[in-house]
Amino acid sequence: MQTKKIVNDGARAVEEMLQGVLAAHPRHIRAVEGSPRSIVSLNGPRPGKVGLVIGGGSGHEPTFLGFVGKGLADACAVGNVFASPPPDPIVECAKAVDGGAGILFAYGNYAGDVMNFDMAAEMLAMEDIEVRTVLSTDDVASAPPGEREKRRGVAGNFFVFKAGGAAADRMLPLDECERILRKANDQTYTVGVALAPCSLPQTRRPNFEIGPDEMEIGMGIHGEPGVERGPLRTADEIVDDIIDKIFAEMAPSRGDRVAVLVNSLGSTPLMELYIMNRRVAARLADRGVETHATWVGNYCTSLEMAGASITLHRLDGELQSMLDHPCDCAMFRAG
Repeated sequence: MQTKKIVNDGARAVEEMLQGVLAAHPRHIRAVEGSPRSIVSLNGPRPGKVGLVIGGGSGHEPTFLGFVGKGLADACAVGNVFASPPPDPIVECAKAVDGGAGILFAYGNYAGDVMNFDMAAEMLAMEDIEVRTVLSTDDVASAPPGEREKRRGVAGNFFVFKAGGAAADRMLPLDECERILRKANDQTYTVGVALAPCSLPQTRRPNFEIGPDEMEIGMGIHGEPGVERGPLRTADEIVDDIIDKIFAEMAPSRGDRVAVLVNSLGSTPLMELYIMNRRVAARLADRGVETHATWVGNYCTSLEMAGASITLHRLDGELQSMLDHPCDCAMFRAG
């Protein structure tokens, strides 16, 4: 059975979305002339500044293009739904924001993205533009602790990009921006739960199957398998399972500070997210962990997938300063 979507032509959904985004946010972003999949901040790039270029597949909005703006990402390369952008728009993003201080690529750890961003970096090196790459690997469920480099990047991108964008906006050199990005990624932990599938605009058919009374812990944002599937549980039980998995690896100590993200995968409403956040706050308080800041809502979605993810971002003075640094983006503002 086909799902219902408000689209004209599934094959043109990304192009028409971008036209709508640009019409809505003309004070924040523009498309590179001749490269409509290269979205650039109007106010971020400047001479002497490291250029932060992010990107990935569409369907996760506001990740990625919603985080383009002053104080966060300088540009975003846009791929098809759940697909990596090809090298050319990545290259055009980098050229558009090159301030002579080097370029940082930051994106989730997926094979297609790695291949195309690496190819873009090689193309830019031939034009004497230095590129460094940091992959986000926050998805606890996707690989064991000893193989963190194999993990997927999911909603924790939010905190990783935020730290890197702040470092670049403060005009720190490339080495320091890269270090802070890596540090932020190392202190970010996410686990998600899926209740129902999504469907691509081209096919309008569910991209995976799950029973009406089932849930899956650890499922990826493209429908990749999680770590366990079973009967649907209460909100508190789901949160406890997720927090237990994060705590087992993060091992927070009494007095630690964290930032929290309770993220909808698309169709899960704020009511349910805040019910989850109630339990997250209680678990952190019981552990003696201070919550410095909390975001609840749609930050890294999977089209209309039902479900949510919880991310904890452990802070020290430096990372807290980066988190609190002001930013003004198309779909996100802080400070």
